[in-house]
Amino acid sequence: MPRPARLLAAALSAATATALLAGCTGTNAVTDGSSGPQLKQLQTGSTGLLPIADRHPAPTLRGETIDRGRLDVAALKGKVVVVNFWASWCPPCRAESPYLVKVATDMKASGVEFVGVNIKDDRTAAVRFDQVHDVPYPSLFDQPGVLLTRFRTLVPQVPPSTLLIDRQGRLAGLFRGGVTEAQLSGPVQVLAKEKT
Repeated sequence: MPRPARLLAAALSAATATALLAGCTGTNAVTDGSSGPQLKQLQTGSTGLLPIADRHPAPTLRGETIDRGRLDVAALKGKVVVVNFWASWCPPCRAESPYLVKVATDMKASGVEFVGVNIKDDRTAAVRFDQVHDVPYPSLFDQPGVLLTRFRTLVPQVPPSTLLIDRQGRLAGLFRGGVTEAQLSGPVQVLAKEKT
């Protein structure tokens, strides 16, 4: 291989390694502005939620689930929807899973629905993750990350991230990185009590 080609191959290999190391950490090129858009900062109040006047409709989320069903999040309008972007290979996703399951179970009777978006993953591994973690809610299967790119100015392009959508279908809150039960339950309860 000629020397310029070897140098190019080495540079590409180093860039790939850097990208892999940045994944699933919550910090990557998307957040530092070196590649892609700068992430927008959402101004949330003491409740951890956007003021109602500052909320805008959430992008469309629909497609095939990891168990090959169909799901359109728009059909859940009238409910509070918690959307969690995750992958089975992501350690923070494994760490936050019990908290998501707990809040999903506790808040179901209050008109709160949870939806996962499994990104850049193997379907078999995703199904196994749900089984091991007793996940009671469906997940869209987004292997290429197409659904994730609809939120690219808000959400890091590596998991985990969690969005809160109010009963009107508007983006009401966002957690970048892993979330705990204590962080999530308060804002979800506030949204559940809002009038439609």
